[in-house]
Amino acid sequence: MTTIEPVGNLHSQWGEGPIWWRGMLYYVDIEGHRVHRYDPASGSEKSWDVGQRVGTVVPRESGGLVIAGDHGLFFLDEETGTLTAIADPEADKPDNRFNDGKCSPDGRFFAGTISLVKKTGDARLYRLDPDLSLHEAFGPVTNSNGIVWSADGRCVYYIDTPRKEVLAFDYDAGRLRNMRSVVSTAYLDSSPDGMTIDADGHLWVAFCHGACVICFDPDTGKELRRIDLPCLETTACTFGGPDLTDLYVTTGVHKSVVEPDAGRLWVIRGLGVKGLPAHAFAG
Repeated sequence: MTTIEPVGNLHSQWGEGPIWWRGMLYYVDIEGHRVHRYDPASGSEKSWDVGQRVGTVVPRESGGLVIAGDHGLFFLDEETGTLTAIADPEADKPDNRFNDGKCSPDGRFFAGTISLVKKTGDARLYRLDPDLSLHEAFGPVTNSNGIVWSADGRCVYYIDTPRKEVLAFDYDAGRLRNMRSVVSTAYLDSSPDGMTIDADGHLWVAFCHGACVICFDPDTGKELRRIDLPCLETTACTFGGPDLTDLYVTTGVHKSVVEPDAGRLWVIRGLGVKGLPAHAFAG
């Protein structure tokens, strides 16, 4: 039986970017300027105020975290909360900030920007290599969002939200080639946001303004399953738990609709599927 319940005590203004790493669930509150860590074993929570809107967080193999936000990419020390700047490719664009991102199986950090004024094509997807060099990976885009890799690491799936589709690319040593559209979400009156993948190769997409997570088959483009949540702003999802069978979902607070549990972290159990392990930044 599938169950859906909020976990932890935090209410984010705009939760995003969940990732399961070494028994912990990390995620961000974009508008609250915070990175959160939730330990389901003890129920404990820890937060870091990073002083800027923060779009995503990923682990670093050598310890600590990497974040992407208003002012570019930074290392975050979990012990001290200290930020160390890495790069800011769009410092000349005050209406842009970093949004979602994740690491590839070969240890590269892919993170994309968003045009906050919805200027079409003014944003990009970037790749941070382990040597800390930063490269443009794909563009132009407008609202860079979910990104995940297939189990064999040879295919990457990516969402530029206004396109209302999931794109796929062949992936090889940081390069994205052979772009194609594998899922259209144009039939939905909501926006594809964060995304994860399960061990069967199916994509789980959170729908902002849609109060749901939908599972798609990228081979056919068909919707396989829909999980409704009590928050209109359902923003992102990832598999976690000891067996990667729990689906964690972040949510945000709607600008006008009052929802008691908006902004909570949710967990969906009993789906009968398993996720893939997350990857850390190798730099």
